[in-house]
Amino acid sequence: QVQLVESGGGLVQAGGSLRLSCAASTTIFSFNRMGWYRQAPGKQRELVAERSSLGITNYGDSVKGRFTISRDNAKNTMYLQMNSLKPEDTAVYYCNALVLTHNYWGQGTQVTVSS
Repeated sequence: QVQLVESGGGLVQAGGSLRLSCAASTTIFSFNRMGWYRQAPGKQRELVAERSSLGITNYGDSVKGRFTISRDNAKNTMYLQMNSLKPEDTAVYYCNALVLTHNYWGQGTQVTVSS
């Protein structure tokens, strides 16, 4: 069983930056893929960014050029650096990990961007 704990969310003004962290309860070295998703009120959960164990990254169109996903295997932690934040980035952000055939989710962290 893998536990994922997000942190780093909060309230920020438009144009500002935040860095989210996702700490795993076990080594992430062998995780097939880790990623960030978000869900705004009344909307479906959507992909923000993901990174495979081979280092291949994929970003949602709305965040390309502004967000960067990374991971530190030594700390068993994944990050999401969010720059040039916009009010439409407001959502609950969830950490996701694919381990073999199992999908794991964190509890989410709220990001609110004020205009």
